Amino acid sequence: MAEEHRRIADSVFVIVANGFADGPAQALREYLLSRDARRVVTVQHPLGPEDGRRHLVRDEGAGRAPRERTFTLPSKPPLTYPLDLVVPPLLPRADAWFGFNGLACARGLAARRLGGARRVVYWCVDFVDDRFGDGVATRAYVALDRLCCTRADRRVELSDAAREARDRRHAGAHLAPADVVPMGAWVDRVPVTAVQLAPVVGYLGHLVPRQGVPTLLEALALIRSRGRTVRAEVIGKGPQEGELKALAAELGLAADVRFHGFVPDHRDVERILATCSIGAAPYVDDPASFTRYADPGKLKAYLAAGLPVVTTAVAPNVGELAGAGAAVVVDDDPGELARALEALLEDEEEWRRRRTAALSLRDRFDWNALLEPALQRLGFA
Repeated sequence: MAEEHRRIADSVFVIVANGFADGPAQALREYLLSRDARRVVTVQHPLGPEDGRRHLVRDEGAGRAPRERTFTLPSKPPLTYPLDLVVPPLLPRADAWFGFNGLACARGLAARRLGGARRVVYWCVDFVDDRFGDGVATRAYVALDRLCCTRADRRVELSDAAREARDRRHAGAHLAPADVVPMGAWVDRVPVTAVQLAPVVGYLGHLVPRQGVPTLLEALALIRSRGRTVRAEVIGKGPQEGELKALAAELGLAADVRFHGFVPDHRDVERILATCSIGAAPYVDDPASFTRYADPGKLKAYLAAGLPVVTTAVAPNVGELAGAGAAVVVDDDPGELARALEALLEDEEEWRRRRTAALSLRDRFDWNALLEPALQRLGFA
């Protein structure tokens, strides 16, 4: 990519992703707009059933009146994912096209071939060994992943573990150069938890089995049985939501656990987390979990709010957080999780020490500090 540098303010960008939760695609959009990009078109396709049937297109930029269009189409993931290739039918010529999954990148590659994109970036938000099980769907997924890795101008991975795994998957192929851009947070705007310890645990994330929210609820019930009440703020939605609400009621926690559902404005998420004192990430210890290759956004959101983290040893950066004193690592077990939460809640000096460690780490993960060099490597200043 030995091309001349272009000013962000003179450039047009297309961002295509799946899902509506906060993540790197949303952060990239905000960063480009903050740098007065001439035009940013963001396409958000549904990821799972909880996203409904809408495909949202935003068209905005410096001096432009923001416009939104919604396309409502059948949605039965993954069968309807190919619809993403034609929604919306037309997109502007882009100086850089960012595809946050294989289909999104493939459409960018087609646009580049037809003169509709100068550069295409394959921004990978996860790595899964066996995406759709043993069958033709997974083989097609891997073939598409290989196409994007070899034809894109540049790749971005969330973690070294994901980059290494994808390199192994396509060993022998000439792959596009890859950067690691971990999940970040908008440090300058995030409210920080109060210095005074409060018995409130925050959870942020998709409500699916691999996230381990039942383990958190069972741990809270154990703490309650020992005479201490700990409240929880659960932010997110997913197919397990109804089951989790029923479990909370069954465990006698209905009054202590607040399920916020999906919170569309991440600023509201940040405000909720700032009312907590601990961030929980009780991932299920499953060798097949793609969290082993991920860089979970919840961990950075917790750090940004100054929350000590209690987590299992699943995400690849847990050791870094624990080594800095910002995280306590426990086994995937309600009793272990309960003991770790109680230990922090009963020792305010230790909690403050870990709160300080969390805040000392967060500047390393500021989105501005992460995205500026990434854009420079792509040729934008």
